[in-house]
Amino acid sequence: MTTIIDTTPMGDRFAVGVAIPMQGSGGIFGPSCRSVVDLAVHEINSQGGVLGREVSSVVLDSGRAPHLVARELDALIERGHIHAVTGWHTSLVRDAIVGAVAGRIPYVFTALHEGLPGADVVNVGEVPAVQVAPALAWLRENFPVASWAVVGNDYVWPHFSSRFVIDAAPTLGITVSSIGFAAFGDERALTSLVDTIERDRPDAVAMFLVGQDAVLFNREFASRGLDRDILRYSPLMDESMLMGSGVDATENLYSSAGYYRSLVSANTIDLQSRYAGFHGPFAPPLNNTAESCYEGMLTLAHLVERAGSTDMTAIKASIAGLAYDGPRGVVEYQGAQGFHDVHLARADGYDFEVLSRI
Repeated sequence: MTTIIDTTPMGDRFAVGVAIPMQGSGGIFGPSCRSVVDLAVHEINSQGGVLGREVSSVVLDSGRAPHLVARELDALIERGHIHAVTGWHTSLVRDAIVGAVAGRIPYVFTALHEGLPGADVVNVGEVPAVQVAPALAWLRENFPVASWAVVGNDYVWPHFSSRFVIDAAPTLGITVSSIGFAAFGDERALTSLVDTIERDRPDAVAMFLVGQDAVLFNREFASRGLDRDILRYSPLMDESMLMGSGVDATENLYSSAGYYRSLVSANTIDLQSRYAGFHGPFAPPLNNTAESCYEGMLTLAHLVERAGSTDMTAIKASIAGLAYDGPRGVVEYQGAQGFHDVHLARADGYDFEVLSRI
Protein backbone atom coordinates (compact mmCIF):
# COMPACT_ATOMS: atom_id res chain seq x y z
CA MET A 1 0.00 0.00 0.00
CA THR A 2 1.33 3.44 -0.89
CA THR A 3 1.29 5.96 1.93
CA ILE A 4 -0.13 9.33 0.91
CA ILE A 5 1.68 12.17 2.66
CA ASP A 6 -0.17 15.41 3.31
CA THR A 7 1.77 18.40 1.93
CA THR A 8 0.50 20.78 4.63
CA PRO A 9 3.49 22.33 6.48
CA MET A 10 4.47 20.01 9.32
CA GLY A 11 4.42 22.75 11.94
CA ASP A 12 0.75 23.39 11.25
CA ARG A 13 -0.59 19.89 11.87
CA PHE A 14 -0.34 16.91 14.19
CA ALA A 15 0.11 13.84 11.99
CA VAL A 16 -0.81 10.43 13.37
CA GLY A 17 0.42 7.22 11.76
CA VAL A 18 -2.47 4.74 11.79
CA ALA A 19 -1.27 1.13 11.40
CA ILE A 20 -4.27 -0.95 10.31
CA PRO A 21 -4.46 -4.11 8.16
CA MET A 22 -5.58 -3.57 4.57
CA GLN A 23 -4.66 -7.09 3.42
CA GLY A 24 -4.06 -10.57 4.79
CA SER A 25 -6.10 -12.30 7.53
CA GLY A 26 -6.82 -9.01 9.27
CA GLY A 27 -7.68 -7.14 6.07
CA ILE A 28 -11.37 -7.72 6.78
CA PHE A 29 -11.06 -5.05 9.50
CA GLY A 30 -9.28 -2.41 7.43
CA PRO A 31 -12.10 -0.38 5.82
CA SER A 32 -14.03 -0.05 9.08
CA CYS A 33 -10.89 0.90 11.03
CA ARG A 34 -9.99 3.58 8.51
CA SER A 35 -13.51 5.00 8.47
CA VAL A 36 -13.78 5.30 12.24
CA VAL A 37 -10.34 6.96 12.42
CA ASP A 38 -11.59 9.54 9.91
CA LEU A 39 -14.49 10.27 12.26
CA ALA A 40 -12.17 10.56 15.25
CA VAL A 41 -9.86 12.97 13.38
CA HIS A 42 -12.84 15.11 12.41
CA GLU A 43 -14.16 15.22 15.98
CA ILE A 44 -10.79 15.96 17.57
CA ASN A 45 -10.24 18.79 15.09
CA SER A 46 -13.70 20.19 15.79
CA GLN A 47 -12.59 20.52 19.43
CA GLY A 48 -9.38 22.34 18.61
CA GLY A 49 -7.07 19.52 17.53
CA VAL A 50 -4.07 18.39 19.60
CA LEU A 51 -1.89 21.02 21.24
CA GLY A 52 -3.71 23.54 19.10
CA ARG A 53 -2.69 21.82 15.87
CA GLU A 54 -4.94 20.25 13.26
CA VAL A 55 -4.83 16.44 13.31
CA SER A 56 -4.32 14.40 10.15
CA SER A 57 -3.80 10.68 9.63
CA VAL A 58 -1.26 8.71 7.61
CA VAL A 59 -2.37 5.10 7.01
CA LEU A 60 0.23 2.34 7.15
CA ASP A 61 -0.85 -1.09 5.94
CA SER A 62 -0.13 -3.37 8.92
CA GLY A 63 -1.28 -6.41 6.92
CA ARG A 64 2.22 -6.58 5.42
CA ALA A 65 5.26 -8.28 6.93
CA PRO A 66 6.12 -6.59 10.26
CA HIS A 67 9.59 -5.52 9.13
CA LEU A 68 8.09 -3.64 6.18
CA VAL A 69 5.72 -1.75 8.48
CA ALA A 70 8.62 -0.93 10.80
CA ARG A 71 10.81 0.28 7.94
CA GLU A 72 8.13 2.62 6.58
CA LEU A 73 7.33 3.92 10.05
CA ASP A 74 10.97 4.60 10.84
CA ALA A 75 11.34 6.63 7.64
CA LEU A 76 8.20 8.66 8.39
CA ILE A 77 9.45 9.47 11.90
CA GLU A 78 12.92 10.40 10.65
CA ARG A 79 11.45 12.80 8.10
CA GLY A 80 9.11 14.35 10.65
CA HIS A 81 6.03 13.22 8.75
CA ILE A 82 4.28 11.76 11.81
CA HIS A 83 4.20 12.75 15.47
CA ALA A 84 2.43 9.72 16.99
CA VAL A 85 1.27 6.24 15.99
CA THR A 86 -1.76 4.11 16.85
CA GLY A 87 -3.96 1.42 15.31
CA TRP A 88 -5.21 -2.17 15.38
CA HIS A 89 -2.67 -4.82 14.34
CA THR A 90 -1.26 -8.11 15.56
CA SER A 91 1.28 -8.40 18.38
CA LEU A 92 3.90 -9.33 15.77
CA VAL A 93 3.45 -5.94 14.13
CA ARG A 94 3.25 -4.25 17.55
CA ASP A 95 6.68 -5.57 18.51
CA ALA A 96 8.14 -4.36 15.20
CA ILE A 97 6.57 -0.94 15.73
CA VAL A 98 7.97 -0.70 19.27
CA GLY A 99 11.43 -1.28 17.82
CA ALA A 100 10.94 1.27 15.06
CA VAL A 101 9.48 3.94 17.33
CA ALA A 102 12.18 3.44 20.00
CA GLY A 103 10.45 5.90 22.31
CA ARG A 104 10.71 8.79 19.84
CA ILE A 105 6.95 9.40 19.56
CA PRO A 106 3.85 8.23 21.48
CA TYR A 107 2.50 4.81 20.49
CA VAL A 108 -1.02 3.63 21.41
CA PHE A 109 -1.79 -0.02 20.57
CA THR A 110 -5.54 -0.67 20.30
CA ALA A 111 -5.92 -4.44 19.81
CA LEU A 112 -6.80 -6.94 22.49
CA HIS A 113 -3.53 -8.55 23.48
CA GLU A 114 -1.77 -11.11 25.64
CA GLY A 115 -1.05 -8.70 28.49
CA LEU A 116 2.73 -8.95 28.39
CA PRO A 117 4.41 -5.74 29.59
CA GLY A 118 6.04 -3.66 26.88
CA ALA A 119 8.17 -0.55 26.94
CA ASP A 120 7.03 2.68 25.30
CA VAL A 121 3.56 1.44 24.34
CA VAL A 122 0.16 2.40 25.76
CA ASN A 123 -2.48 -0.34 25.50
CA VAL A 124 -6.16 0.22 24.83
CA GLY A 125 -7.27 -3.39 24.19
CA GLU A 126 -8.48 -6.07 26.57
CA VAL A 127 -6.19 -8.59 28.26
CA PRO A 128 -7.04 -12.26 29.07
CA ALA A 129 -7.50 -11.75 32.81
CA VAL A 130 -10.43 -9.34 32.28
CA GLN A 131 -11.77 -10.66 28.98
CA VAL A 132 -11.14 -14.39 28.57
CA ALA A 133 -11.27 -15.73 32.13
CA PRO A 134 -14.61 -14.08 33.07
CA ALA A 135 -16.13 -15.19 29.74
CA LEU A 136 -15.10 -18.82 30.24
CA ALA A 137 -16.41 -18.70 33.81
CA TRP A 138 -19.78 -17.34 32.61
CA LEU A 139 -20.07 -19.97 29.89
CA ARG A 140 -19.13 -22.78 32.29
CA GLU A 141 -21.75 -21.57 34.76
CA ASN A 142 -24.51 -21.33 32.15
CA PHE A 143 -23.76 -24.28 29.83
CA PRO A 144 -22.46 -27.86 30.21
CA VAL A 145 -19.05 -27.03 28.70
CA ALA A 146 -16.42 -28.80 30.78
CA SER A 147 -14.15 -29.99 27.96
CA TRP A 148 -12.50 -27.41 25.69
CA ALA A 149 -10.35 -27.43 22.58
CA VAL A 150 -8.18 -24.39 21.88
CA VAL A 151 -7.30 -23.19 18.37
CA GLY A 152 -5.43 -20.14 17.16
CA ASN A 153 -3.08 -18.57 14.68
CA ASP A 154 0.57 -19.41 15.13
CA TYR A 155 1.96 -16.33 16.90
CA VAL A 156 2.36 -14.80 20.33
CA TRP A 157 -1.24 -13.76 21.23
CA PRO A 158 -2.83 -17.21 20.60
CA HIS A 159 0.13 -19.04 22.16
CA PHE A 160 0.01 -16.95 25.32
CA SER A 161 -3.80 -17.06 25.46
CA SER A 162 -3.88 -20.86 25.13
CA ARG A 163 -1.39 -21.11 28.00
CA PHE A 164 -3.60 -18.73 29.98
CA VAL A 165 -6.60 -21.02 29.41
CA ILE A 166 -4.61 -24.09 30.50
CA ASP A 167 -3.39 -22.38 33.66
CA ALA A 168 -6.88 -21.06 34.51
CA ALA A 169 -8.66 -24.35 33.71
CA PRO A 170 -8.59 -25.88 37.24
CA THR A 171 -10.04 -22.71 38.76
CA LEU A 172 -12.71 -22.52 36.05
CA GLY A 173 -13.69 -26.17 36.39
CA ILE A 174 -12.78 -27.06 32.81
CA THR A 175 -10.24 -29.26 31.03
CA VAL A 176 -8.38 -28.66 27.77
CA SER A 177 -8.58 -31.63 25.40
CA SER A 178 -6.44 -30.31 22.54
CA ILE A 179 -4.51 -27.26 21.34
CA GLY A 180 -3.72 -26.46 17.72
CA PHE A 181 -2.34 -23.57 15.69
CA ALA A 182 -2.44 -22.54 12.05
CA ALA A 183 -0.23 -20.11 10.17
CA PHE A 184 -1.99 -17.06 8.77
CA GLY A 185 -3.90 -17.93 5.61
CA ASP A 186 -3.16 -21.68 5.81
CA GLU A 187 -6.54 -23.18 4.90
CA ARG A 188 -5.23 -26.74 5.07
CA ALA A 189 -4.06 -26.20 8.65
CA LEU A 190 -7.42 -24.67 9.56
CA THR A 191 -9.16 -27.73 8.14
CA SER A 192 -6.85 -29.94 10.20
CA LEU A 193 -7.88 -28.07 13.34
CA VAL A 194 -11.52 -28.85 12.56
CA ASP A 195 -10.57 -32.50 11.92
CA THR A 196 -9.19 -32.75 15.45
CA ILE A 197 -12.30 -31.20 16.97
CA GLU A 198 -14.57 -33.49 14.96
CA ARG A 199 -12.58 -36.49 16.22
CA ASP A 200 -12.34 -35.45 19.90
CA ARG A 201 -15.82 -33.89 20.25
CA PRO A 202 -15.11 -31.42 23.07
CA ASP A 203 -17.97 -29.47 24.61
CA ALA A 204 -16.59 -26.15 23.41
CA VAL A 205 -13.81 -24.47 21.41
CA ALA A 206 -11.85 -21.38 22.41
CA MET A 207 -10.83 -19.55 19.22
CA PHE A 208 -7.83 -17.24 19.02
CA LEU A 209 -7.99 -16.80 15.26
CA VAL A 210 -7.66 -13.49 13.41
CA GLY A 211 -10.13 -12.08 10.90
CA GLN A 212 -10.51 -14.09 7.71
CA ASP A 213 -8.93 -17.18 9.29
CA ALA A 214 -11.72 -17.23 11.88
CA VAL A 215 -14.24 -16.80 9.06
CA LEU A 216 -12.84 -19.82 7.20
CA PHE A 217 -12.77 -21.86 10.41
CA ASN A 218 -16.40 -20.98 11.15
CA ARG A 219 -17.52 -22.04 7.69
CA GLU A 220 -15.70 -25.37 7.82
CA PHE A 221 -16.89 -25.99 11.38
CA ALA A 222 -20.52 -25.40 10.43
CA SER A 223 -20.31 -27.34 7.17
CA ARG A 224 -19.72 -30.48 9.25
CA GLY A 225 -22.63 -29.75 11.56
CA LEU A 226 -20.36 -29.24 14.57
CA ASP A 227 -21.98 -25.91 15.42
CA ARG A 228 -25.15 -27.65 16.57
CA ASP A 229 -23.53 -29.41 19.52
CA ILE A 230 -20.19 -27.68 20.17
CA LEU A 231 -20.09 -24.15 21.57
CA ARG A 232 -17.52 -21.68 20.25
CA TYR A 233 -16.06 -18.71 22.09
CA SER A 234 -13.72 -16.05 20.70
CA PRO A 235 -12.44 -12.82 22.26
CA LEU A 236 -11.82 -11.58 18.71
CA MET A 237 -15.10 -11.82 16.83
CA ASP A 238 -16.66 -8.71 15.39
CA GLU A 239 -19.61 -7.90 13.17
CA SER A 240 -17.57 -7.97 9.96
CA MET A 241 -16.42 -11.51 10.81
CA LEU A 242 -20.03 -12.56 11.41
CA MET A 243 -20.93 -11.20 7.99
CA GLY A 244 -18.02 -13.05 6.39
CA SER A 245 -18.90 -16.30 8.16
CA GLY A 246 -22.58 -16.13 7.16
CA VAL A 247 -25.65 -16.70 9.30
CA ASP A 248 -25.43 -20.47 8.78
CA ALA A 249 -21.99 -20.63 10.42
CA THR A 250 -22.46 -18.72 13.66
CA GLU A 251 -24.80 -20.86 15.74
CA ASN A 252 -23.62 -21.30 19.33
CA LEU A 253 -20.90 -18.69 18.84
CA TYR A 254 -20.03 -16.37 21.74
CA SER A 255 -17.65 -13.47 22.20
CA SER A 256 -16.52 -10.94 24.80
CA ALA A 257 -15.40 -7.36 24.20
CA GLY A 258 -15.61 -3.83 25.51
CA TYR A 259 -17.85 -2.65 22.69
CA TYR A 260 -20.63 -4.01 20.50
CA ARG A 261 -22.70 -1.80 18.23
CA SER A 262 -25.80 -3.62 19.56
CA LEU A 263 -24.98 -2.68 23.15
CA VAL A 264 -27.77 -0.45 24.42
CA SER A 265 -26.11 2.52 26.09
CA ALA A 266 -26.09 6.24 25.48
CA ASN A 267 -22.41 6.14 24.51
CA THR A 268 -22.69 3.38 21.89
CA ILE A 269 -25.86 4.77 20.35
CA ASP A 270 -24.30 8.23 20.17
CA LEU A 271 -21.20 6.90 18.38
CA GLN A 272 -23.34 5.03 15.85
CA SER A 273 -25.36 8.17 15.17
CA ARG A 274 -22.26 10.31 14.65
CA TYR A 275 -20.61 7.64 12.48
CA ALA A 276 -23.67 7.35 10.23
CA GLY A 277 -24.04 11.11 10.07
CA PHE A 278 -20.40 11.57 9.07
CA HIS A 279 -20.08 8.75 6.52
CA GLY A 280 -23.66 8.16 5.36
CA PRO A 281 -25.65 4.91 5.15
CA PHE A 282 -23.16 2.96 3.01
CA ALA A 283 -20.12 3.24 5.28
CA PRO A 284 -18.19 0.10 6.28
CA PRO A 285 -19.87 -1.50 9.32
CA LEU A 286 -19.01 -0.03 12.69
CA ASN A 287 -17.67 -2.99 14.69
CA ASN A 288 -15.77 -3.62 17.90
CA THR A 289 -12.39 -3.97 16.16
CA ALA A 290 -12.77 -0.62 14.40
CA GLU A 291 -14.09 1.02 17.55
CA SER A 292 -10.79 0.19 19.26
CA CYS A 293 -9.10 2.53 16.76
CA TYR A 294 -11.48 5.30 17.82
CA GLU A 295 -10.45 4.65 21.43
CA GLY A 296 -6.80 4.78 20.34
CA MET A 297 -7.25 8.23 18.84
CA LEU A 298 -9.08 9.44 21.97
CA THR A 299 -6.40 8.07 24.26
CA LEU A 300 -3.64 9.61 22.16
CA ALA A 301 -5.30 13.02 22.16
CA HIS A 302 -5.91 12.90 25.93
CA LEU A 303 -2.35 11.78 26.68
CA VAL A 304 -0.62 14.39 24.57
CA GLU A 305 -2.85 17.20 25.83
CA ARG A 306 -2.36 16.03 29.42
CA ALA A 307 1.44 15.91 29.00
CA GLY A 308 1.57 19.08 26.91
CA SER A 309 4.09 17.31 24.74
CA THR A 310 4.80 14.23 22.63
CA ASP A 311 7.90 13.47 24.69
CA MET A 312 7.59 9.93 26.03
CA THR A 313 9.05 10.84 29.42
CA ALA A 314 6.32 13.44 29.83
CA ILE A 315 3.70 11.02 28.52
CA LYS A 316 4.68 8.32 31.03
CA ALA A 317 4.70 10.83 33.86
CA SER A 318 1.22 12.10 33.00
CA ILE A 319 -0.62 8.85 32.34
CA ALA A 320 -1.27 8.09 36.01
CA GLY A 321 -4.92 8.74 36.77
CA LEU A 322 -5.97 9.26 33.16
CA ALA A 323 -9.66 8.45 32.69
CA TYR A 324 -12.24 9.51 30.13
CA ASP A 325 -15.79 8.67 29.11
CA GLY A 326 -16.05 7.21 25.59
CA PRO A 327 -18.00 4.66 23.54
CA ARG A 328 -16.89 1.85 25.91
CA GLY A 329 -17.98 3.85 28.93
CA VAL A 330 -15.38 4.97 31.42
CA VAL A 331 -11.83 3.99 30.46
CA GLU A 332 -9.31 4.19 33.29
CA TYR A 333 -5.57 3.73 32.92
CA GLN A 334 -3.51 1.78 35.39
CA GLY A 335 0.01 2.38 34.22
CA ALA A 336 0.07 1.90 30.45
CA GLN A 337 -3.02 -0.36 30.34
CA GLY A 338 -6.57 0.89 29.89
CA PHE A 339 -9.43 -0.86 31.70
CA HIS A 340 -13.17 -0.69 31.02
CA ASP A 341 -16.30 -2.83 31.17
CA VAL A 342 -16.30 -6.07 29.16
CA HIS A 343 -19.48 -7.70 27.86
CA LEU A 344 -20.38 -11.28 26.92
CA ALA A 345 -22.40 -11.60 23.70
CA ARG A 346 -23.90 -14.29 21.46
CA ALA A 347 -23.86 -14.13 17.70
CA ASP A 348 -27.32 -13.39 16.34
CA GLY A 349 -27.33 -13.29 12.56
CA TYR A 350 -25.01 -10.50 11.48
CA ASP A 351 -24.98 -8.85 14.89
CA PHE A 352 -24.54 -9.71 18.58
CA GLU A 353 -27.01 -10.12 21.38
CA VAL A 354 -25.29 -8.75 24.49
CA LEU A 355 -26.06 -11.07 27.40
CA SER A 356 -24.09 -9.85 30.39
CA ARG A 357 -21.45 -7.49 31.67
CA ILE A 358 -18.64 -9.68 32.94
